[in-house]
Amino acid sequence: MQIIANLMLLLALLATLGAGAYACLSLLTGRRNVLVLLDRANIVVAGLVTFASVILTVALLSRDYSYMYVYEHVDNTLSLLYSITAFWAGGEGSLLFWILSIAVMGVVFSRLSLFQEFSEKTRLYYWLFYLLVQAFFLLLVTCWSSPFMELVPVPTDGRGLNPLLRNPGMIFHPPLLFLGYAGFTSPAALALAAFICGEAKSWVKLCRNWNILAWVFLTAGIVLGAWWSYMELGWGGYWAWDPVENASLIPWLSSTAFMHTAIIELRRKALQKTNVFLMSLTFLLCIFGTYLVRSGVIQSLHAFGEGGVALPLALFMIAALVLTALVLVLGQRIEAKSLSTLGSRQGLLVVAAWALLALGLVVGLGTMWPVISKMWSANPVGLDANFYNRVCLPLFTLLILIFAVCPWFSWKEGIRDKRGLALVLVSFIGGLGISWMAGLHHPLGLITSAASIAALVGIVGVFIFIPQVRKVTSTMGIYGIHFGVALVFLGVAWSGPNQVVGEFVLDKGQSAQIGDYTLTFKEFSESQTPAIAKIASLIEVTKDGKHVGLLNPERRIYRNFPQPFAEVSVIPGLGDEIYGVLLGVDEKGAVTLKISVNPLINWMWIGGTLMCLFGLVAFRKTRLS
Repeated sequence: MQIIANLMLLLALLATLGAGAYACLSLLTGRRNVLVLLDRANIVVAGLVTFASVILTVALLSRDYSYMYVYEHVDNTLSLLYSITAFWAGGEGSLLFWILSIAVMGVVFSRLSLFQEFSEKTRLYYWLFYLLVQAFFLLLVTCWSSPFMELVPVPTDGRGLNPLLRNPGMIFHPPLLFLGYAGFTSPAALALAAFICGEAKSWVKLCRNWNILAWVFLTAGIVLGAWWSYMELGWGGYWAWDPVENASLIPWLSSTAFMHTAIIELRRKALQKTNVFLMSLTFLLCIFGTYLVRSGVIQSLHAFGEGGVALPLALFMIAALVLTALVLVLGQRIEAKSLSTLGSRQGLLVVAAWALLALGLVVGLGTMWPVISKMWSANPVGLDANFYNRVCLPLFTLLILIFAVCPWFSWKEGIRDKRGLALVLVSFIGGLGISWMAGLHHPLGLITSAASIAALVGIVGVFIFIPQVRKVTSTMGIYGIHFGVALVFLGVAWSGPNQVVGEFVLDKGQSAQIGDYTLTFKEFSESQTPAIAKIASLIEVTKDGKHVGLLNPERRIYRNFPQPFAEVSVIPGLGDEIYGVLLGVDEKGAVTLKISVNPLINWMWIGGTLMCLFGLVAFRKTRLS
């Protein structure tokens, strides 16, 4: 079956190249009525890639170790669910999943009725750009990173899935990221096509819901990735500014900036060139993230390492950047209006977009610093979390302050409702006092907490003072997203500076104190299955003599992975969350524990979930004319 699967991908590549060449020829010769053929060719490509993906899935589920990829990511004891997850657990499989997402989403995008309203020339250019991207990814999985390499002789058992990936977060986190990345492909191709053709129809309007969907996928992937880090890595945090974490954050920042400037184009037809650039930049940054994870230029805990795709990815990014620049130089803007001053909602949206782009630039430069510093240092080192926190957190605080006041400015100039702005100001001052009295004394955390409270109160005020907001579902969705963002910032402001961490060595029955909580070691147990050997401890947590809950952290050794892995245990709460890690057990039965008290951390996950759910509510019925 490996031959058939490789043949499917090769045929898909040839079909894509043939269709792309046909689109190019049609543009050069002015031949018309070719779009139906291109559309069908793309459906065939999607079918071929889907068939190859089914072959890999069947091989994973049947544990066919004649596939090198199956051997490296599955073993005889792995559960059915994680055997499916193995599809995107490795570098080759995840690339195949990505091209599958591009192909299927491309078919869906081309079937949108509004897409058919664009001129034939624009659609021809769209197909040319889109097929170029698709051909590049097919080239990667057929030449440099194939998941269908044969293994001879065939082993009777596999190496198994990395234990760190055996977590519910990893079931959804990678595919959501790839769906987000793939989702930006069609809008980027259409943006370039529409701009170079001087298309009268608005690509921004057509792609509004599509971009929101891609953004929701990317947001959900990042939030789930942070939750996975928190629950699986055992270090008590959710974000370490790791290069792989940054790789998905950078396109999220640029796409979020685009979604704010796109509003201005939709209402004033301004920033047309800026939006084409930001859309293309977002897609390129998705490729850049792939380069970071798979090139081996950056060391990371969960990078795929050098997979032979670094040079092709780098060349593709350079070529795409040159193409974008050419389109921006040669393209045509249609009628545009000037922007209003900074003292307006337009102005604040532009400031927010600049802040988001500045964050993306800082994170990108910081991530690439080990590579950049090689130019003058023989021993380049990466930047630690302190750098990112010092530079990025003030910008994030500025953003939440803009979120709080922006709804109360009029679209063109001035304040549209002084009651709302006064409400935000009072809420901010009250938030400062409440946060201080509750124990948050870190200056930046204090301001961020107060701004988050002001933003939350302000959004509630919008629904009270501005009745028309309650009548438009998509507007409610947008405010809902910002409500979720404010909750995330509130969680960040509290869980970082006010986290309490302690390490304890306890004999059976012995107690220790952390913050307001008392820990009592009750017992530990040992067990073993064919897949795993583990020891588990039982810790009772009380506060002021009252039972709060039980922690049951484990230490596990997985088959084929001799090093021990921690399985954390939490007592969740909307206030404090108690987080426990078992570091070890000595020969006398005393346990070594790492316990932390994380205040308001669950508001991050709640806020992230609301951002995604309200993103779906923000969809709007679109008419191009």
